Amino acid sequence: MTEPWYADGLSFSCTQCGNCCTGAPGYVWLQEGDAERIAAHLAVPVEEVMQMHARKGHRGLTLREKNNGDCVYFEQGRGCIIYPVRPAQCRTWPFWESNLRSRKNWDSIAEGCPGIGRGPLIGVEEIVSRMREFRI
Repeated sequence: MTEPWYADGLSFSCTQCGNCCTGAPGYVWLQEGDAERIAAHLAVPVEEVMQMHARKGHRGLTLREKNNGDCVYFEQGRGCIIYPVRPAQCRTWPFWESNLRSRKNWDSIAEGCPGIGRGPLIGVEEIVSRMREFRI
């Protein structure tokens, strides 16, 4: 079996710049337990998270966006207000299968993500674990 191109690990540290949280509308898929963790973190009822901050998407529940396409939980100057309990899709960024298919893909997303290439070296085992935790 051939080793992946990232076998020596990759450096990454989230800067909370918001580049992956803002702009064009998209989907942040909620998995089991996410809404409850978000509600507990914000000290609001789960129903509030579900009714005001989530919506039905083509493959399940997703977080709503603001009118400008930003994630409902992203605030300019503060970053992600649910960072400690953010959904798996956010926790595992940028270690998604689509980003890791090739060095070219990785370098392409690095252009918009200042956390790539800085911070601690993430080993291949952890990269694969994160990639398996959330698949788009």
